[in-house]
Amino acid sequence: MKNDILKGIRVIDFTWMLAGPFATRILADFGAEVIKVQSKKTAKGMESNLTWYFNHWNRNKLGITLDMDYPEAREIALRLIKISDVMIENFSPRVLSNWGFYYEKIREIKPEIIMVNISAMGGDGPWRDFIGFGTTLQSLCGLTYLTSFDKDLPMGIGYPYVDSIIGLYATLAILNAIEYRKRTGDGQYIDLSGFEASLTLLGPCILDILLNNADIIPCGNSANHIPSAPYGCYKCLEEDRWCVIAVCNEDQWKALVKVMGEPKWACEDRFSNISKRKENSKELDELINKWTSSLSAEEILNILQREGIPSGIVQTAKDIANDPQLKERRFFLPLKHTPIGDIITDRQPIRFGDDETEIKKRAPLLGEDNRYVFVELLGLKEDEFNLYVKKGIIG
Repeated sequence: MKNDILKGIRVIDFTWMLAGPFATRILADFGAEVIKVQSKKTAKGMESNLTWYFNHWNRNKLGITLDMDYPEAREIALRLIKISDVMIENFSPRVLSNWGFYYEKIREIKPEIIMVNISAMGGDGPWRDFIGFGTTLQSLCGLTYLTSFDKDLPMGIGYPYVDSIIGLYATLAILNAIEYRKRTGDGQYIDLSGFEASLTLLGPCILDILLNNADIIPCGNSANHIPSAPYGCYKCLEEDRWCVIAVCNEDQWKALVKVMGEPKWACEDRFSNISKRKENSKELDELINKWTSSLSAEEILNILQREGIPSGIVQTAKDIANDPQLKERRFFLPLKHTPIGDIITDRQPIRFGDDETEIKKRAPLLGEDNRYVFVELLGLKEDEFNLYVKKGIIG
């Protein structure tokens, strides 16, 4: 099956929260055997196996427990790495240093290993040990400022968006390393800085500053680099319902004027072309708002799309869950989870031909696959396994 294109690849997964688990979830979705390493000490809060958050990012994975404070647990982990293809983690660099898991040591055990370290700042530099999450990195790289409505109120986008970007970059790096190893037999060490990954989203802004000494300020829903007007987010009839409209040429403007009932203000000179409409965008937005406020978001979408005017609804989570396009493509799939009840998960948006990504299993319970991994896969004797469990080394 094409949706098992990574079958035969084994991943030892020390990741947590979002960026790392998202990367390994993609690998697991496409057939890799991902073994997620946890500890009873840290499987709490959002990392609890019974939270929606954990289950969202860790489906299709196996789950084991190792308390890495014990030297014996670190030795077991090294044995697991020896029979794996990829080792990935997203702690601060000092954590692996404390374990003694340097790439040089890992490579001695498994020369062709692909080792991935995801950290906030990267593996060296004066900030190497700084801890950061998606929202931290968004603020540091300037994304929070640039996605605000006003330079004096840096609200940002309200979601750790860059964590998803970091996870995607990690996945692409791993796939490249797998392909490289296939051709050469050599492994790879991948040092991924979340800060630097976040900065790649600001390419045009950074170039504008470096080359033109431009003063880049947040512009809210407007976009000075896009020749469109009106271009914005507008209030609709119901409470907290909004739509977005982007008029990119004169034909679309004429169509919009027509569906609005050809109001007299639309014929005024200040709105006679895109350039003038952009100059008077504040007044234009207020007038557009009066029209959109009289209709539902769905009505506006149907009217404007029918006329070829770029538009859309600002959807809520409830809208997304009931979106007819997503339902038709079976984007959301039910997944049985006995301890917490049935849950819904999102299918991978990537399809190969007619194959659909298979959601094989829910996220693992804490230590659910200990016996399979340690006894069947690693070859621990039964009494040895039980002793490690009793001591809390496997725990």
